[in-house]
Amino acid sequence: NHKIIVIIIKERSNASREVESIEPENCHLIEEIENGSEDIDILPSGLAFISSGLKYPGLPNFAPNEPGKIFLIDLNEQKPRVQALEISGGFDKELFNPHGISIFIDKDHTVYLYVVNHPHMKSTVEIFKFEEQQRSLVYLKTVKHELLKSVNDIVVFGPEQFYATRDHYFTNSFLLLFEMILDLRWTYVLFYSPREVKVVATGFSSANGITISADQKYVYVADVTAKNIHVMEKHDNWDLTQLKVIHLGTLVDNLSVDPATGDILAGCHPNLMKLLLYNPDDPPGSEVLRIQNIMSEKPRVSTVYANNGSVLQGTSVASMYHGKILIGTVFHKTLYCEL
Repeated sequence: NHKIIVIIIKERSNASREVESIEPENCHLIEEIENGSEDIDILPSGLAFISSGLKYPGLPNFAPNEPGKIFLIDLNEQKPRVQALEISGGFDKELFNPHGISIFIDKDHTVYLYVVNHPHMKSTVEIFKFEEQQRSLVYLKTVKHELLKSVNDIVVFGPEQFYATRDHYFTNSFLLLFEMILDLRWTYVLFYSPREVKVVATGFSSANGITISADQKYVYVADVTAKNIHVMEKHDNWDLTQLKVIHLGTLVDNLSVDPATGDILAGCHPNLMKLLLYNPDDPPGSEVLRIQNIMSEKPRVSTVYANNGSVLQGTSVASMYHGKILIGTVFHKTLYCEL
């Protein structure tokens, strides 16, 4: 029986896949970021927020004793520099373990940053106000709820209104393996608001990245171990209905939408086994896919970036701004390219 289990795990994790390099010419690594850039969200002005330093069970981390950080980078600059944002307002920075992030811009143009946090490996959502002049974050509040478990990513729609993904059901590592082998599909998308909290979509192997279409009508959810993207229609009561599933054959992590084109960019893991069984001599590769015309009969999937791990390891996200792209990773570096 154990042979069957090994075969299943290898198939689910793309264990035998190697990646062919596809690298744009104008790319360079961002200096200051060494310990991951798991999620990236960019303001319409070109200021990008980067979540760094994620500690996640079973995944590599090069700075286990350092708290996580939120970095800011201005993509309008000729040579964009990065800075760590100061956090004020009585927030416990020592336990900061940031994962998925989402920007919300209020009617009065105030910018809020919502951050999935895992203090003591639990899941909370932290709400910060962004002070652009001071280039800092002011801590406002922590959102906790019994359904906000194993949260991976969020997308915010209004004040304290967001969708969140749950990426695994069990927290025990043995049961997690069991969950993956049996493909239990017990993970979900949750809607949270102060008035109502409910599960709005179910049946995912491991619901991961989530984002919204440019017209705010559709929600895109990455199912990492199923290697696909679910296109969901959003209803007035916040429920989601599945319209279609795009199969990609690679482990899809975070999603973003290019504001200029509406294309979806997906940060992907070509081979999950290399990520889980980290070997610096044979590191996990990176892959960024672009999905065009996702609502059409035949969406077009192309590779924007691919590397075998020699430059960038464990890509989790890619975000575009005016033909520039930031490519983030779970635990490694960050790449900036001009396409």
